[in-house]
Amino acid sequence: MGLTSKKVLLLAVLVAVALFVLTIWLWPRLSKGNWRAVLGRIGLLLATQLAVFASIGLYANNSFGFYASWADLFGQEQEPGVVTNYQTGPNGTKLQMLGTERVSVKDGGRPSSGGRIDKVLVRGEHSSIASPAYVYLPPQYFQKKYAKTKFPAAVVLTGYPGTAEALYKKLHFPQTQHDLLKKNRMRPTVLVMMRPTVAPPRDTECMDIPNGPQTETFFTKDLRADIAEHYRIGREAKSWGVIGDSTGGYCALKMTMRHPDAYSTAVALSGAYKAPRDATTGDLFGGNPQLQRENNLLWRQRHLPAPPVNLLVTSSKQGEGNYHQTLRFIQQTKSPSRISSIILDSGGHNFNTWRREIPAALEWLGNHLKA
Repeated sequence: MGLTSKKVLLLAVLVAVALFVLTIWLWPRLSKGNWRAVLGRIGLLLATQLAVFASIGLYANNSFGFYASWADLFGQEQEPGVVTNYQTGPNGTKLQMLGTERVSVKDGGRPSSGGRIDKVLVRGEHSSIASPAYVYLPPQYFQKKYAKTKFPAAVVLTGYPGTAEALYKKLHFPQTQHDLLKKNRMRPTVLVMMRPTVAPPRDTECMDIPNGPQTETFFTKDLRADIAEHYRIGREAKSWGVIGDSTGGYCALKMTMRHPDAYSTAVALSGAYKAPRDATTGDLFGGNPQLQRENNLLWRQRHLPAPPVNLLVTSSKQGEGNYHQTLRFIQQTKSPSRISSIILDSGGHNFNTWRREIPAALEWLGNHLKA
């Protein structure tokens, strides 16, 4: 049974309840002062608490999509699925189709009404990184009226570690766009949903790490070229944007500010403004202080020319640790960069807060992209 299986969660809850009932039932028999009774009480309490914590942890993981599998939880990666189809480019096979999924909206079984989600494997020619992605094609992509139309695209990134599935199962990016399209509030946009962890288990913070994974190259060159080659998507920067939460938000801002020739628009939902250094990242900068400064977005604003890009940042006055830095980022933004924000009165660093921000953020993003 998979980590996110409802059966696993139900089993954990039943075990916790059973242990609680067993503890109540056996407690009078274990009330004696001998060592066996004491060990029995300790064992029952520990087992019950572990079962309760396991149930809470499984529920939280199912709600927020931190880990997709047992292998993901323990830092191991499974082999990608069996290829059912593939598309070849001039330099060989670069994007592989792994399957399709319907969108959980009304008439979602018909692509011309609900759109379609393709699971693909992107193989980076320049970065030598291969990573899965979920590509949401809006209903217009399949309609005769748009048969020869090219569409804008937005890369949608999770936080770290995150799961790409959470972007459509928990945060409902495709469903939100579907609703906005019905209300004529944004342009139809292809969504390329991924997690930024393309070289697991390391948290690369979307960087080209010296003597390490070239994640920045993957996102700014390989991904755009491979997706645009396979789908009807514009190739210029004006057709491409990035939106992400937490680590994905930092990646969105950084890649757009550092590569305005690749992305014209970025949205950071509760994003940071510099990369952390911890056990999951290791040394991202190879001991190079200048490289570290260049990846600090507040430093870039003060010391480097502003790129001609559109930026949207979000935070909360209460509950978010990035609130004051977000205000500072807004104040430091210089022309020709253009800045917008969503500031909530309260909201934590979690899915519930981001679901409140996504409709307005996605509408803003879609209306800044042009094919």
